[in-house]
Amino acid sequence: MELQFGILASGRLGAICTERLLKTKRISFVFTDKFSTGVIELCNKGGIPLFVGNPRNGKAASFIEQFKVDVLLSINYLFIVEKDIINLARKYAINLHGSLLPKYRGRTPHVWAIINNEKETGITAHLITEGCDEGDIVFQEKITINDSDTGATLLEKFNERYPAIISKVIDMIENHTIMPVKQNNAEATYFGKRTPLDGEINWNWQKEQINNWVRAQARPYPGAFTFYENTKVIIHKIEYVNTGFHQNDQNGKILNADQLIVKTPNGAVRLVDFEKENHIIFKIGNVFHAGH
Repeated sequence: MELQFGILASGRLGAICTERLLKTKRISFVFTDKFSTGVIELCNKGGIPLFVGNPRNGKAASFIEQFKVDVLLSINYLFIVEKDIINLARKYAINLHGSLLPKYRGRTPHVWAIINNEKETGITAHLITEGCDEGDIVFQEKITINDSDTGATLLEKFNERYPAIISKVIDMIENHTIMPVKQNNAEATYFGKRTPLDGEINWNWQKEQINNWVRAQARPYPGAFTFYENTKVIIHKIEYVNTGFHQNDQNGKILNADQLIVKTPNGAVRLVDFEKENHIIFKIGNVFHAGH
């Protein structure tokens, strides 16, 4: 008998995977959030029952009482779900998470991985529990983080690999070859939600840390930022240069105003791609600084 699916999906990644699944599988319902217009449009067009918003604390009770599915798939879903949603699945409730669990449980793991100078990340399919990314692992795939990767380019890799991994997991379910493995909680790490205000650069960091900080948050993310006089400067890309400086020079000091070369503790960097809120003239010897 053909499996029936319920989908929990948010964002572009959720929309990409939902669109693929709608073409090949029996989808009984979809949960999403109000900002995921791509998912909402797909469901409205296909006539798929849709719940929009936070389903916690029984808010989805009247919606879910009409459904029972074989498999529940959570794809980049915005909310942690409770038992009333998990129990809709007769066979398996499975979440796809953008890290190699148990490392990087929590929010935006691909961004944190770049910030922390990881050389690889991955995608993990795991059973859904009421905890955050704690369920038994069903399948994992490693993904290399290149030196040029940004949060956005890493997400593009996810956009490509998530649908293939979902297909593999469904094959495992259909062929009865799924064998969940418990996570080692002693090795678990957790990273929380990031907001645009979290992107401020500390010029006392080593240049490598600043570079990771910048590329992890480069556009279309809000971007790493600093301040020049009273103006916010958002930086999307830097490169290392050999410009000299004195050890006692303040970190964040502009060493070359034309090329916008800035001093860090262990080397100079050039601001390759940046934007500023107001018209300003950068001057040699002036310093980028914190906003407080």
